Amino acid sequence: MTMLKNPSAKYRPFGQIDLPDRQWPSRLIEKAPRWLSTDLRDGNQSIIDPMDGVKKARFFDLLVDIGVKEIEIGFPSAGATEFTFIKHLVESGTIPDDVIVQVLTQSREDLIRTSFESLEGARAAIMHLYNAVSPAWRDIVFRMSKDEVREIAMHGAKVMRDEAAKRPDTDWHFQYSPETFSTAELDFSISVCEAVMQVLAPTPEKPIILNLPATVEAATPNIYADQIEYFCRNLPNRESAVISLHTHNDRGTGVAAAELGLMAGADRVEGCLFGNGERTGNCCLVTMALNLYTQGVDPGLDFSDIDRVIETVEYCNDLPVHQRHPYGGELVYTAFSGSHQDAIKKGFEANEKQNDEIWRVPYLPIDPADLGRDYEAVIRVNSQSGKGGFAWVLEKNHGLKLPKAMQKDFSKHVQRLADEKSRELNAEDIWAAFKEAYHVQTPDKHFQLIDYEEARAADGTRVFSGKIAVEGREQSVSGRGKGLISSVMGTLRETFGVELEVVDYAEHALGAGTEANAATYLECTDRQGRTIWGCGIDEDVATASVRAVLSAANSAVQ
Repeated sequence: MTMLKNPSAKYRPFGQIDLPDRQWPSRLIEKAPRWLSTDLRDGNQSIIDPMDGVKKARFFDLLVDIGVKEIEIGFPSAGATEFTFIKHLVESGTIPDDVIVQVLTQSREDLIRTSFESLEGARAAIMHLYNAVSPAWRDIVFRMSKDEVREIAMHGAKVMRDEAAKRPDTDWHFQYSPETFSTAELDFSISVCEAVMQVLAPTPEKPIILNLPATVEAATPNIYADQIEYFCRNLPNRESAVISLHTHNDRGTGVAAAELGLMAGADRVEGCLFGNGERTGNCCLVTMALNLYTQGVDPGLDFSDIDRVIETVEYCNDLPVHQRHPYGGELVYTAFSGSHQDAIKKGFEANEKQNDEIWRVPYLPIDPADLGRDYEAVIRVNSQSGKGGFAWVLEKNHGLKLPKAMQKDFSKHVQRLADEKSRELNAEDIWAAFKEAYHVQTPDKHFQLIDYEEARAADGTRVFSGKIAVEGREQSVSGRGKGLISSVMGTLRETFGVELEVVDYAEHALGAGTEANAATYLECTDRQGRTIWGCGIDEDVATASVRAVLSAANSAVQ
């Protein structure tokens, strides 16, 4: 099979919308929409290994922290994991009063009832009902008429209305999606939504949410905008409906379609952080929010620490945020060309001298500092590649905060392991690789510390004396230096012929409190000028330093 020389024999252009007096092209987006994150539902069902309850809870906390007020937390009828997480989240009391959760259900009576059961006792919730309405689904999947498809939606709405009435203590909100809206006849979608509204009787004070999905992006974003404007113009009782957008990225224009849809009259946007979602993904909430920000509109979402957001998303989804992803990617503010770097630096210099706060720096559409980055950091991002997922996993699971240069060194080990296993690496894989790479807490290392003492000599130097096992055999050793580390280095040089020089040193506590262990990192060079890293972990920071020296020595002899 090859690409067709005449693709029109197989594919047809998407039809235009008859809207000669369209208004959206001349409009501006002057305020942020209502945001709905569907990371825990649409995003979750799109990853290789769906999140467990712990990861979903961590993701939920992140969404709350950045200011998302409407969160689709799952698909209760999909399975026990989903149902249990939703039930626990509701019963735990961790949902803030200003956040409303949402669950999704097909328009089937048993699934709707299960969905209500999962939200039992919630302060407030959105029940999101959907059924597909497009010709392809009616004719191929369902083999139903328009009337039969409309009846599915109406029956689901009646069940939803009645189940909500049984639970008056919850502030219920209703959402309906004519699924596959973007490839359905507009007038039919309107008639289905109108029928649902007649069942649920929304008011301007308690509107229904009508979500209009581009389930599969099939046309240019201007056509989606035409569809939204047409729908908004022709929907009866429009003032009692919140028009919501749910775009996908099959054509690579999910964000553009959502932006033009807002210009066309929509009120709300559904999407995922960094665009995760089925196939090519959903509308990226980060991109769309920061697009608004760069136009002087407060998006209502806080990405002041975008790296923390990326780390959490990467960890929970087990998917990387691409280095070129708008706003968040590691390389998006990096200038490789010398002329580009020069222009950016001159822009910064001019920015410091100007009399207003307007951002005018070449090649940078946004000030990286607004997102928790600074220019000096991001221009070194090439040398820091590898600081992503695996480093964060080590920090979150073991408290290790690897120096940037060590992250780069370790990335080679991670890549080699990934190639060997031909699969994604989990936290245990990464920890095992780290211990093996730097001889940390492994019994089969060449040099192993048994015991030691440190003393100060009359001439002010430090004396290291102790026992080191070499290939399992204990040996008494000693050496001198200006400090503890140099005295251990001297011992290795004089006793074993291992010659290392310290280039850099870092340490930190593993946790908080007096009982916390310490981690020490050493960057060294050997006689050949090779860079060798060592890491030591111990309840005593001095002993951690000794272990770091032996870690580097083990790598040197290896």
